[in-house]
Amino acid sequence: METLTISLFGRFHCAVNGRPVGRLEARKVQELFIYLLLHRSRPCTREALATLLWGERDEVHAKKYLRQALWQLHSALESACHPHRPLLSADNEWIGIHPEAPLWLDVEIFEAAYTTLRSQGNRVSSPQAAEMLYQAAALYQGDLLEGWYQDWCIFERERFLQMYFAMLDALIDHAEQTQNYADGVHFCELVLRKDPARERTHRRLMRLHYRAGNRSAALRQFELCTEILQRELNVAPSKSTLALYEEIRSERLETLASLPDATLAPGEMQAVLAELTQLQNTLLQMLQQVHSNIERMEHIMRSHPAL
Repeated sequence: METLTISLFGRFHCAVNGRPVGRLEARKVQELFIYLLLHRSRPCTREALATLLWGERDEVHAKKYLRQALWQLHSALESACHPHRPLLSADNEWIGIHPEAPLWLDVEIFEAAYTTLRSQGNRVSSPQAAEMLYQAAALYQGDLLEGWYQDWCIFERERFLQMYFAMLDALIDHAEQTQNYADGVHFCELVLRKDPARERTHRRLMRLHYRAGNRSAALRQFELCTEILQRELNVAPSKSTLALYEEIRSERLETLASLPDATLAPGEMQAVLAELTQLQNTLLQMLQQVHSNIERMEHIMRSHPAL
């Protein structure tokens, strides 16, 4: 029995001993497998999967296509790793990933690290915890399933991105506390690659550069922050950022206390509002799809009273 190695961050990749699993090229077969992996903690009903993946089809054809995709997926996995027991758990009503399936899944490790972080109050409690977070964050080689634009996928992508930010924020805190400024700068840069207008991270990067002995880099970071906020949000830096800039410019950072980072200034509130609006739009799209599916199912039931 061989172990499946599956990556969902960036482009979907499924392999055994470095060899890509064949017969998984069909997009719907991939989508079925990926959805089951992301919901591996509980099985899904056949009706729900058929509606999700083939909602534009009538019920009979949707279930037929689901059976075909399930057979293709089962055959591909069985021939790739020759498991002692089925990798998929399926009956007449439910389909899921077998809880003892031999697989390595990047998002599973990532989620486990995030759960541990949450249980510790979003703080790094030890060097071992820091190493666990570092390894988990390194798995984020790109947004979840790049190139996929299904509604359910967009929602999951945003959820994992917010986990990634929480991990990096905790690692930045730990780097500041342990005076490991180079690592702190690295983690800040990772955040800003995903969200260039995150003003709080710009401030943290300014402090880290300064405390690492690079005052000019700290001042340049303020200039970059100003340019990005103006371009992305049409706002000026917050009072917190301006105060920090003045402390660094006059070399008084070690003696003057910066305004709390927890304070959301207008520019930061604009960024948060934009994130929340994007999430709201995603949820509304999903809700509309759910309503559409409900109406379709009700129509089918009215047309077939015996169901």
